[in-house]
Amino acid sequence: MTAFSNILVLGRDGQIGSALTEQLPLTFPDARLTATEVDEIDLTQNDSMTSAIRALKPDLIINAAAYTAVDRAESDVELAYCLNGFAPGLLAEEAKRCGALLIHYSTDYVFDGEKTTPYIETDSPNPLNEYGKSKRAGEIAIEQTSAAALILRTSWVYGLRGKNFFLTMLRLAQERDELRIVNDQTGVPNESDELAALTVSLVRKGIDFLKERSGLYHLSAGGQTTWFGFAQAIFEDMPKCPRLIPIATREYPLPAKRPVYGVLSAQHLMNTFSLEILDWRASLMNCQQRRSLLENVRV
Repeated sequence: MTAFSNILVLGRDGQIGSALTEQLPLTFPDARLTATEVDEIDLTQNDSMTSAIRALKPDLIINAAAYTAVDRAESDVELAYCLNGFAPGLLAEEAKRCGALLIHYSTDYVFDGEKTTPYIETDSPNPLNEYGKSKRAGEIAIEQTSAAALILRTSWVYGLRGKNFFLTMLRLAQERDELRIVNDQTGVPNESDELAALTVSLVRKGIDFLKERSGLYHLSAGGQTTWFGFAQAIFEDMPKCPRLIPIATREYPLPAKRPVYGVLSAQHLMNTFSLEILDWRASLMNCQQRRSLLENVRV
């Protein structure tokens, strides 16, 4: 097994990127790790990307950077496509040029939600909103380069960093006695530290092993729930929590249309790489425990 020795992580301050930046040095202490944000490698500028990658000569590029403002993407289409559609293709071209492997994260929003059973990798994408369309454009751009790459689709990312549903619920619980939560969209919450840990487990397989298994995979926890069900689970063991009221999507209109069903089956990934993936409730419990430990440290 040939281990990676020179790793570039894009999107250092994002939910998955920050977790990767913490976890990778623990597993690969001898590897050179470069973790960057947009002010260091501008993914909207061709020259910035190509010059940086050619100077670094990484053997692994992990692209955890993306335009993730789903509703804003409806009006900010050009930037969304630049970051989510064009940049991944250019990263793949540069990875191919220097013989590196690219790991890129995509989304369940590439699907229209018409299914009622978990989506598998061979299901046909049909995104409903500009964010989903831009992410699908990125998948296609990578595939067209024929670069060695793992495209990992995931969903409903949350954790102790950044902006996400989990932290929003905890904040609103301090401000309101009642929360109205959508209960007719079904998906899978995925905790950012767990996604990073699973990515690190993949990286441990080595360069040759991963290159031989390049392709599209679903990276998602087991089980499924709604946003309302997710909120219930977040507050389940808290002594004081707001009253939760289930509502329909039409009662909380947003600019971007969401798929009503976005559950991803990770069976192909688990079979191919001999990985075990937790149920979403187990991941949430781990996240809650880490949060409690951090709060105790602060006290």
